Order: sequence, then C-alpha cells, then structure tokens
Amino acid sequence: MDFKDQIKILGERVTKLKDQIQTEEATKHSFVMPFIQTLGYDIFNPAEVVPEFISDIGLKKGEKIDYAVFLEGKPTILIECKHWAQNLSIHDGQLLRYFHVSKAKFGVLTNGIIYRFYSDLVDPNKMDEKPFLEINMMDIKDNQIEELKKFHKSYFDADSIVNTASELKYTNELKQLLQQELNNPTPEFVKYFAKQVYPSIVTAKVLDLFTNLTKKSVQQYISELITERLKTALTKEDEASKETDNIPVPSLNVENKIETTEEELEAFMIVKSILRQKIDFKRVTYRDAQTYFAILLDDNNRKPICRLYLNGTKKHLAVFDENKKEVKNEIKSLDDIFTFSDLLMQIVANYDKAKEKI
Repeated sequence: MDFKDQIKILGERVTKLKDQIQTEEATKHSFVMPFIQTLGYDIFNPAEVVPEFISDIGLKKGEKIDYAVFLEGKPTILIECKHWAQNLSIHDGQLLRYFHVSKAKFGVLTNGIIYRFYSDLVDPNKMDEKPFLEINMMDIKDNQIEELKKFHKSYFDADSIVNTASELKYTNELKQLLQQELNNPTPEFVKYFAKQVYPSIVTAKVLDLFTNLTKKSVQQYISELITERLKTALTKEDEASKETDNIPVPSLNVENKIETTEEELEAFMIVKSILRQKIDFKRVTYRDAQTYFAILLDDNNRKPICRLYLNGTKKHLAVFDENKKEVKNEIKSLDDIFTFSDLLMQIVANYDKAKEKI
C-alpha cells in the first residue's frame, strides 16, 4: 500500500471515530500516533519518537511538548497536540515558545484532524506566525499529500522542504485571499474590474452594482471553465473507448427515438463537477429517457441522484425524498443547478452510508 492510500485510510478513520474521542490523550493515541507512524517513524522507539519531550522555557523548567521526532540524534520535528474539537488558533503561542528554545527545524500543531506545519522562514530560530502547510485529514487534497510525503522518514530532506516551504506558504495565503474575494468581493477588488469596463466615474452606487456583477461573473466563469474541462475529459474518454472497442453496438437512442441534447450533457457535467468534490466522478453516470434525463450513482437505477426535465417550456431538477416520491424544483438556467450542490452531495452520501450498513 503506498503512502497516498495510507493517508486516505487514516483520514477515513478520523472521520468515523472522532465523535467517540472524548479526551486529548485519546486524540493522541487514536489519531496523532498513527499519523506519526504513517510518516514512517517508529513510535515505540524512544530514540526516534520521544513523547513528553522536555523543553525548558526560560525560568520554566521541565516544560514538555507532546512529541519530538528525532533524526540523526537531533530533535527535528516538534508536535503539540490538542483535543480534536479544539480551535488550534488559540494554542499556536505555546508551540512558538517550545520552538524558540529548541534546535528543531519544524513545528506541528494539531488536533488530530487539522495539522499545521511551521518553520522559521522569516527570522532564523523564530517560528513563523503562519504555517506554510495546513491539511485537514477529513478533506485532504492530492497535492497536499505530496507535500506531506516530504516529511516521511524515507524522503525527509530539511533543506528541500525549506526551499519549497516559502513558495507553498505564500501560495496558500494567496488562495485563501482569492477565496475570500470571490465569496465577498472587497471594494478595491470590485473597483479594479469596474474601472476596466465602466466608462465613467465609479460612484458608490456603481460600486454597489458592480459588486453583485463581479461576484456573478466570477461564478459563471468558474462554472464555464469546469464545464469545458469536463467536456474535454469526456471527449477524450469517448475517443479512447472507441479505439479499444472493436465490437459495433447498435445505438439505443436511435431505436427509441431518444436524442441526448447538448444542454442535457452540459447539465450532466455540472452535476459531475459538483459531486467530484466528494466522490470519484466516474461513479456519476446518466441514462436518457424520452421524458427526462436521469443522473445516477454507479450506473444503478436504484440510486438516482436527480432527474432533469429540460425539453419543456419550463426546466426542472427533480430529486426523490425519503418516501421515494419525486420532488420537482424549477430552474431558470443550468447555472441554478449549483444552488442544489449541498442537496446532491447529501443524496450521494446517503447512498454510501446505506451501503456501509449492509
């Protein structure tokens, strides 16, 4: 099993067990120690992983940090742990004090779910105020796993990590800034775009108008970008399938007089783009019918995600309630499908939960 699979399995463990973890010690034993072990360190070897590592702070003697990972006989990574439900932001000062008096190059503050990695990129031997890497074990991204892999004992190279940490830190901060601006554009952000297209002075009234227009334009652009990329990916999949499939298959659409429209395919790709945040997008399939366009999970008629009615004068997105009764919701355009994102993801989650109970 490779490192990526190990980390994802640990993330699933955290998701399933967190509500049963009542104490900080239980958080350490159930989440943090397996995490350290997954990074390749022997948690039962006191020469490699030292629990309750003593780090004297000024006049305070015998101060202890939860774990210190040793490499070549030197403390290299300090790890301070809190209960999984605690907010880490109120505890980073404690790790900073430990870091300052030690020779460790990296500090980690964690509650077993969130892991924040710090170094001394700004001032030597003084821990930075902001982490250069933050991961959420319940929602870890593939690119974050690649960064985390650098801390594995087999690949650990402090200089290599430091060289990329600065870029990683600023990239993460810029992404957070972009997310804030896209969700709630600041006046400065709106003015920058408004001045490019509005022919006169940007007054307070114009600024208010362009705030909504900017937010809407960004959302539409992202939607179109995702749709276009999915369309390209699907086209490549179809081409690859045709190359490997030498057996001619008669078209059911022709026999049943069913024509799948471009609009239906675009809607399908929007639903795929929503659900790929939680599941493998290949699990999302469709089946076209004469009166509706069905989107299914795992190509299973018993797992309908939604039905789309796009060929009439009014467009509808339909889902099934707990009594398996179809509930139709009118949509004005395909962009309105994004307003049902949480509902669609919950439907898929419910199917997977039901499967786990079997």
